Amino acid sequence: MQPKVKAAVLASGSGSNLQAILDELHGDPEIPLEVVLVLSDVNSAYALTRAAAAGVPTQVVRPRDHATREEFDREVAAVLDQHGADLVILAGFMRVFRAEFVRRYAGRIVNIHPALLPSFPGAHGIRDAFDYGVKVTGVTVHFVDEGVDTGPVIAQCAVAVDPDESLASLEAKIHAVEHEIYPETIRAVAEGRVTVAGRDVRVLGRRS
Repeated sequence: MQPKVKAAVLASGSGSNLQAILDELHGDPEIPLEVVLVLSDVNSAYALTRAAAAGVPTQVVRPRDHATREEFDREVAAVLDQHGADLVILAGFMRVFRAEFVRRYAGRIVNIHPALLPSFPGAHGIRDAFDYGVKVTGVTVHFVDEGVDTGPVIAQCAVAVDPDESLASLEAKIHAVEHEIYPETIRAVAEGRVTVAGRDVRVLGRRS
């Protein structure tokens, strides 16, 4: 059986994508992935409660406890290394890592964005797409590089914006798609079915 990939999930808020990952991937003997840590930069993040309920260790590293962003990044990296993390999964983690951290985990950090990158990057992808008046938006899973939402795309899924769409209804549709595409893509990464050559990312085969 394929060895388990040890994954650390980083989340700042409610952790709904974390919950999807825990529900779909964690603890299944047929899936070569184990969530070994949930780390947050916010003491009150509900993601920590979700992790505790699943028996996953948690840690809080607060930016305000560090003099510089580089010190914060180094502390996060130290915690990840203590838990032996092979894969870093960003799930609503509202911090941008500096280049040194990204290079340290190059090819091992994945993120999800609620728009079809490269359109509408940044913290408000759903709202920005809605305000722009697009007819189609969606979800992107990508590797993290040294830019903001600029890394190679692993998977995307389009979401239609209905004529009578509200921002709230679009958010609900986007989040539902996130909860499907993110665990599926992470599983492909853990199973070694994702190949990368520059910006050309390919997902090989499909799970049974």
